[in-house]
Amino acid sequence: MTPAALLAAGARRLAGGDSPRLDAELLLAHALGRPRTWLIAHRDDALDAAAVARYEALLARRAAGEPVAYLLGRRGFWTLELDVAPGVLVPRPETELLVELALARIPTDAAVRVADLGTGSGAIALALASERPAARVDAVDASVQALAVAGRNRDALGIGNVELHAGDWFAPLAGRRYALVASNPPYLAADDPHLEQGDLRHEPRSALVAGVDGLDAIRRIAAAAPAHLEPGGWLLVEHGLAQGAPVRAILAAAGFRSVATEQDLEARDRVTLGRAAETSP
Repeated sequence: MTPAALLAAGARRLAGGDSPRLDAELLLAHALGRPRTWLIAHRDDALDAAAVARYEALLARRAAGEPVAYLLGRRGFWTLELDVAPGVLVPRPETELLVELALARIPTDAAVRVADLGTGSGAIALALASERPAARVDAVDASVQALAVAGRNRDALGIGNVELHAGDWFAPLAGRRYALVASNPPYLAADDPHLEQGDLRHEPRSALVAGVDGLDAIRRIAAAAPAHLEPGGWLLVEHGLAQGAPVRAILAAAGFRSVATEQDLEARDRVTLGRAAETSP
């Protein structure tokens, strides 16, 4: 079998997914231990049976819905290559909007404190810390498994200005105040049909579901944030495409000002942000 034949067959097998050809290429390159560009240059080379078997096994798992990131053990996010593993939410490109908006509000050379709540693989915290080396970033997650992955990523990337904390939202950050708090919390409703579809079937429910309407985590974060923000500090939260209006209402009710919702590249509500009062509560 050749790469060209295997990729054609793999794309057909994964038809119906978001990116069958790309998925097939990533899995074959991983099975061969080669970059994707190698597949083009060697499209007609004969492959050994062991490599074909590795690819077929990965293809079967992908066809059953396992995220490509779990199969590869890594995922690109921002400018970083991150380890990921089952039990940890897979970083998604749309979350890069949250990073962009946060960076616009973090001085480039000031030793400010920033928090990332529900850090998962560490994607947001590490992206912010890599771009703002003078800042100190506290990354929080209730999952010990997630923190282990975030720690591996931090150490592998050599990013020294991130501190990891085990706990529920602000619980391990008592007494600390921040110039900015960012979070991509769970925001799906418990009965959301997407939970039984595609990659979400294999990702941790605790990182996806937040109560009956999906907003429980955002309510908790918004209610507690003023006590952990410096005067004029920012709270930024990612949410679902239909949740802009209710999240704005939650932040306004918690006393935030300049509340607004920013849209992603597909013009969908994605991140809502607000600013704490200029005087301490």
